[in-house]
Amino acid sequence: MELWFSEMHTQNVRLDIKLEKHLFSGQSDYQRIDIYESLEYGRILILDGFTMLTEKDEFIYHDMLSHVPMAVNPDIQRVLIIGAGDGGMVRELARYPSIKQMDMVEIDKMVVDACREFLPQTAHALDDPRLNLYFEDGLKFVRTKQNEYDLIVVDSTDPFGPGEGLFTKEFYGNCYNAMTEQGIMVNQLGGTFYDHDILSMQRAFGKIKGAFPVARAYQANTYTYPGGHWLFGFATKSAHPVRDAKFDQWLKFGLITRYYNTKLHMGAFALPTHVLNLLEV
Repeated sequence: MELWFSEMHTQNVRLDIKLEKHLFSGQSDYQRIDIYESLEYGRILILDGFTMLTEKDEFIYHDMLSHVPMAVNPDIQRVLIIGAGDGGMVRELARYPSIKQMDMVEIDKMVVDACREFLPQTAHALDDPRLNLYFEDGLKFVRTKQNEYDLIVVDSTDPFGPGEGLFTKEFYGNCYNAMTEQGIMVNQLGGTFYDHDILSMQRAFGKIKGAFPVARAYQANTYTYPGGHWLFGFATKSAHPVRDAKFDQWLKFGLITRYYNTKLHMGAFALPTHVLNLLEV
């Protein structure tokens, strides 16, 4: 008997992935967690029936959320990561010796525990000595912070369930207060192809624009996410993501990346016309 995982992208479109075996299943206080071994994509993390990552293409998402802000401000030392229970963001940021502290706030301990056991590809850096791991609500955590972080990475699920509070005007305002004057906030905005994803993306980006003087969106091709085209948010108090980028300084880190490079960085902010029109709404 063949085993398949099906994710509904819309009522009329679904992604089917042939599986080899079911590695983990758990129901936390917040969500259903499944990890599968697939034949094409390697191991897959599923939350409440939605694909969070696959071993084959996770590098795209994690490269673009980590290296883009680091190339704009290579002097980042203190980082707040909200969500990211799979460990992929910590893995990429831990490659920077200049970072002195990473505070990671993940609401669901079961996600972290499951990824430590079954997804070492992303989770192996969760024991980095610079990392402080907090199992609590990121919305509440950031309320108490003032002028502390050079970088805030919001690596959340979509705007429903446990991640819903991380797409609010209050949350983005608190992130603004928690950032230093040179600070950067990046987050996943969502897809640009299906109507439901577009509406969520527009709402989130509108709230970010209301909280930050500089708010831009940038893009990547994500093979297993709905529509295959994904947007990320970039917000600061003053720095522009392209004009103020310090590529020469970033290149001195000597990092080998699989998706990100400095030319792609510039192109990522050159959005298709139909996406620009969506962001103006």
